[in-house]
Amino acid sequence: VISRVRESFKIELPLRAVFETQTIAGLAARVNQALGGEPEISSAPIEKLARAGKLPLSFAQQRLWFLDQLSPGGSAYNIPRIVRITGRINEQALERTLGEICRRHESLRTNFVMVDGEATQVIHPAGDFALEQLDFSGLDEASREAAAKASIRERVGRPFDLAKDKLLRCSLLKISDAERVLMILMHHIISDGWSMEVFLRELATLYAAYCEDRQSPFDELPIQYADFARWQREWLSGERLDRQMTYWSQRLAGAPATLNLPMDRPRPVVQASESEIRKFTLPAELRERLVALSRDEGATLYMTLLAGYKALLYRYSGQEDVVVGTPIANRNRREIENLIGFFVNMLVLRTDLGGAPSFRELIRRVKETALGAYAHQDLPFEKLVEELQPERDLSYTPFFQATFVLQNASQAKLSLPGMRVEVPDHEGSQAKFDLTLTMFDTEQGLAGTLEYNRHLFDAATIDRLIWHFVNLSEGAVADPDGRIGDLLLLTPAEERMMLVEWNDTRAPFPEELCLHQLFEQCAARRPEAIAVVLGDRQMSYGELNARANQLAHYIMAQGVGPEVVVGLCVERSPEMLVGLLGIMKAGGAYLPLDSTYPPERLSYMLEDAAVKHLVTQQNLLAGLPGSQGRAICLDTEWGDISRSSAENPASVVTPENLAYVIYTSGSTGRPKGTMLRHRGLSNMSEAQVAAYGVEPHDRVSQFSSLSFDASIFDIAMALRSGAALHLIPRDATLSAPTLAALLREQAVTNVALPPSVLSLLPEEALPALRTIIVGGEACPADLAHRWAPGRRFFNSYGPTETTVCASGAECVADGRNPTIGKPIINVKIHLLDAGLQPVPMGAPGELSIGGEGITRGYLGRPDLTAEKLTPDPFGAEPGGRLYRTGDLARYLPGGDIDFLGRIDHQVKLRGFRIELGEIEAG
Repeated sequence: VISRVRESFKIELPLRAVFETQTIAGLAARVNQALGGEPEISSAPIEKLARAGKLPLSFAQQRLWFLDQLSPGGSAYNIPRIVRITGRINEQALERTLGEICRRHESLRTNFVMVDGEATQVIHPAGDFALEQLDFSGLDEASREAAAKASIRERVGRPFDLAKDKLLRCSLLKISDAERVLMILMHHIISDGWSMEVFLRELATLYAAYCEDRQSPFDELPIQYADFARWQREWLSGERLDRQMTYWSQRLAGAPATLNLPMDRPRPVVQASESEIRKFTLPAELRERLVALSRDEGATLYMTLLAGYKALLYRYSGQEDVVVGTPIANRNRREIENLIGFFVNMLVLRTDLGGAPSFRELIRRVKETALGAYAHQDLPFEKLVEELQPERDLSYTPFFQATFVLQNASQAKLSLPGMRVEVPDHEGSQAKFDLTLTMFDTEQGLAGTLEYNRHLFDAATIDRLIWHFVNLSEGAVADPDGRIGDLLLLTPAEERMMLVEWNDTRAPFPEELCLHQLFEQCAARRPEAIAVVLGDRQMSYGELNARANQLAHYIMAQGVGPEVVVGLCVERSPEMLVGLLGIMKAGGAYLPLDSTYPPERLSYMLEDAAVKHLVTQQNLLAGLPGSQGRAICLDTEWGDISRSSAENPASVVTPENLAYVIYTSGSTGRPKGTMLRHRGLSNMSEAQVAAYGVEPHDRVSQFSSLSFDASIFDIAMALRSGAALHLIPRDATLSAPTLAALLREQAVTNVALPPSVLSLLPEEALPALRTIIVGGEACPADLAHRWAPGRRFFNSYGPTETTVCASGAECVADGRNPTIGKPIINVKIHLLDAGLQPVPMGAPGELSIGGEGITRGYLGRPDLTAEKLTPDPFGAEPGGRLYRTGDLARYLPGGDIDFLGRIDHQVKLRGFRIELGEIEAG
């Protein structure tokens, strides 16, 4: 009964303490309640059956056998135990001991073969045991240990043939006359952790007896593992199986297939399993407070630690539905307590962390989850997988990839007569899961190990995760009623690094000047220089400035000034620049209107922005329905416009005024007018100069439609620096060969293109090209590999709401996916969770951007403005705001930002991550 109670409720306290806090009757009632009102385990004994006929595998064995057939030759399920022995050893007694253990336990002399299309156990007769002996004592002292360790690693990694090999291997390694190492290796299909302790306990007892020439003190075992396997299959059937399956199918309906932890490397198509272990301890005072909190909530320490682990995984993954596996010894019958065999079962613990629960509330949820799971623990995990048939993927385990273990019982102390014996932990085994957190509740306090798959994670990542688990645990006991999303994860040093040091982007920029004024300076210095090119047409800086001035004076006389939105619908031509600069010089904000847009969309934008002035061309006027504004046609009215002054108008605009309003489709499909200030444009243009080094003799392409904010990126880069802006005709934007020919003929030196367009161009045909900027889409590694050598290659990122560009990285051809780098000057980027708390390095967080380029808001949409622009909780200056992009990213060591995709537009296919970004009309 006591064994059953301990197993069902993961009681880690001594049983005496349990009975001091609960009456026997109360505890019995709780057990009965948790078990659904009736015991699941029959009291009838397991019978010892004849060995005639085929012997079935247990459910657990069947799954391991199937995995071995699917991927033979692996060592992920090898269980090693290393015993260091100092003193004189009786090798004859040791061999006799090992032989007797094999005689006692049929599982140690069992193979697994296919008979008539069915996996079957084949039990071999007992015989003498031949102990492999290796001698390293002849090597010099410095080489012995290294050679012995290498030999152990090789043997631990050596696969078993389940049909032919002995599934227990023992080797005795002689280090010196006084020191030896005994390596015990079993395949998991015949053993588990409990079984290894049984093996060591019998080894100590039998060895002591045989050294004194005594007989074995053990009684014969009442049953063997094969008897349990047959009983299990007969017992777990019919109504009993249905009852268990009903619970688990309801509990796991709709559970996520994976836990999206931030990994340092992509998950292999087939799960790789080499692991490493990091150790840590929790302070004694923290343990006592965890125990006290557990007691207050009527929970066990196991439940409280599991709640902390789940809170950590929630904060790292951003998932509110967190599934964790936990092993259970499954030794709930007296007959099997001392058997060596594969009994351990895995339980699936699914907890809802939604609704911003407090840590105290999370303990209650985890407690409910654990009690329900242990009340239905008799269904083997393998049977659960077989019955529910979750989506299978060879790259990860079904249902869960993270596990939790609390060891509250010390391992067997191996004592051999006349010798000092140590049983150290074996490190560098095979990881069966992505992460396994094991806590040890010892007399000295709580110790922990975090085993991780080294094919997925770096040691530094795991070290940070451990620190954050400790920090979170400290915060949880300090304020158990606080929301788990608010619990402090980062150390003060980490927080300062992420929030302050990586965002220390302060740099001077022409904050008193607007883009058109910076353009005027270039025109004054080199009026004869070519400003804009379209095919055979060219316009100098002097001419472009004069024409823009004439338009500015003309429309100012008609009421255009600061904060007045002016529609701009002009064909791709030098006149497009005349219109844009003229509107800015007049103080207005241009609203780009693409004549190829559907009339309904154009009409909506004109009406929504209440446009009263429209700069266009006569042939486009008919395609602009619904405009109530005054149309100024640059072609038919140029005679009147040209009579206006060609001098720069007196400045009536400040950097805080609107520079342009641009409509994006938005996630709802309803276009929204985003308002951008001159200040952000001036800062972006300064960042371009600093990053790209554009020179007056450069030739910069202009690829995007004016209705995409990428267009002002090209325009600012050229006209701020005195370079020539080469407009790409529409037909060339739709044809890669035509575009390549144009770039080659015009010897374009600087391009800004979407990665999908750049990927279609032949790099060898563009010898003049020396600076490439990609953005708007995820940039694959092969693109940088093709284009970066011999050129400067930049990957940029920035939503419309941040004035085109918020961050960038110069990329090299190193085979890695390009990051989006670091924030540009006077811009800061925070990666935050749903509670606006900074996420740990490597964890996904929402890109939240502040600084000079942030939008003023959405035209006529105060509700949307309030939703997307939040007060900056980390800002030093009052009134600062953050734009919440809806994009996911993670910090890499050093501060570079790795873009992950849209929060609500991520679709997972087997072996791939598909990212669906926002697609704007046009």
